[in-house]
Order: sequence, then C-alpha cells, then structure tokens
Amino acid sequence: MNENIQPNSLQAWLLAARPKTLTAASIPVMVGCALAEAHGHFQTVPAILCFLFAFLMQIDANFINDLYDFLKGSDREDRLGPERACAQGWISPQQMKRGILFTTFLAGICGLGLLFYSGWEMIPVGMACILFAYLYTKLAYQGWGDMLVLVFFGFVPVGCTYYVMAHTWNLPVTVASLACGLVIDTLLMVNNFRDREQDKISGKRTLVVRFGAKAGLVAYFFLGLFACWLCFYFLGQGELYASLLPQVYLLLHILTTARMARIGKGKALNVILGETSRNMFLFGILLSVGLLL
Repeated sequence: MNENIQPNSLQAWLLAARPKTLTAASIPVMVGCALAEAHGHFQTVPAILCFLFAFLMQIDANFINDLYDFLKGSDREDRLGPERACAQGWISPQQMKRGILFTTFLAGICGLGLLFYSGWEMIPVGMACILFAYLYTKLAYQGWGDMLVLVFFGFVPVGCTYYVMAHTWNLPVTVASLACGLVIDTLLMVNNFRDREQDKISGKRTLVVRFGAKAGLVAYFFLGLFACWLCFYFLGQGELYASLLPQVYLLLHILTTARMARIGKGKALNVILGETSRNMFLFGILLSVGLLL
C-alpha cells in the first residue's frame, strides 16, 4: 500500500473515483447539449443536471468495478493499469459499499431533478443507468463491455440530454450518439488490449481475449475511423463544420494507433490510454463546436 495515502481519506476516495475517466462521461453530454443549442432547445439547468448525473454514474461504476475486481481477485500483483483503491488498502470493502450507495443516492437526486424538465418516461432510463453501473463489470467479464459502451456512453447520454431539453429524438441525434459511443469505446479497447493476458487468466472474455491482439488493434483503429466517417452525415444537413472538424481527430487517432502497434504490450500501453482519452475528448469538442458554428 502507498504509505502516502491514508486509508479512507479524501485523497483515497478521489483516486478511487478515477477523475480522468470523467472525460468519457462528459463527451456525450457535451454533444447532446450542442445539438440542443443548434436546434434552439438548450436549457442551462437540465444541462447541469445531465452533467452531474453522468459524472456520478461514472464514479459509481468505477467504485463498483474497484470492489468487484478486488472481491474476484482480479487485481493481482501483475496488474498493468493504475492501482485500485480496495486492492491497495486505501478503502476497505465495507467503506466502498457505503460509497457506492451514497453515490447512487446523489445520482438519483439529479435524476429526479431532470423529471421536471422531461417527464416520467425518463424513470426507466434512469433505472437502466443505475443497473448498468452495477452490472457493467460483471457483464464485461462475459464480453459485453463494448456493446454496453455504445448504449450507455452513446445513445443514452447524447439522446437523453437532447430529449430532456427538446422532448423529441431525431436522426442527427442518433448519428451523433453512435459516433460518440464508437469513439469512447476506443478507451475500453485499449484497456482490453493492454490487459489481454491478465484478463485471460481472470476469465474475462473480452473481444481481445476471444479474437486476439491483432483483432483488438484493428478494432481500435476502425472504431475511431467509423466515428469520423459518421460525421459526414452532417454535411448533408448543411453542417459543414460538424462534418469536417472531427476529421482532425482522425489524424491523432492514426498516430496513436501506430504507436499502440509499436508498443504491443505491457505497462507502456498506459501512454496510449492517456493519448486515447485526449483524442476522444478532442473529438467531442470538435463535434460540439462544429454543431454550434
């Protein structure tokens, strides 16, 4: 255990929350807000509530993942990714369970606030998000992680952010949702690419474990490529910048993919994790700005 981190301290909880992963939570909400503004429906309060709900759900999922992997014994000494709170003894399993319940409660409060701007039809969506946070890690062990990312980091946050403001859903929202889901899935793919040997030992049947490292590398590249190509849809809608600006991301994505192929395996791939997070955040900004111009 890192002696500089006191058990159950604020620093321990901040590390357990994995603040760097909040990028993935912010991108789809940001794009949903940009669509709402472009179509004349943007509202400040529901936008803030959507961001808070997304952040809290991401933190909740991180806490649950930390606890689940610890109880399952997946966080061994050969771990390649960042250290985990329960495994390092920073937070006890009992305290982590309490943290999960508290974060879920706060997310629920934000969700209830959104009902004033949308309607009761959003209750099943909110319940699905909470269920996703609790079941994601378990389902990811069965290889469903990528599909869940497309749904809960694409269609749900982009579409529902737009819906609570506009009270409708349209094709541009669907395209933007899919693009966001694909680009955010690159983060999961590089994680699974890095951890493929450890995941195989732990019985985690990710796509990379099932089909091999080369397939994971190819999938990583095409996820980003397809996300960019989807943006050309907006060209037909008269949204020139929304089509062209995201293509800047593709240049960085190609460079990161090439570097990922050169590194191949080991802890050095954590550099690719950081670059992927940066790249996909840039994609979200470029698409959002393009929709607003």
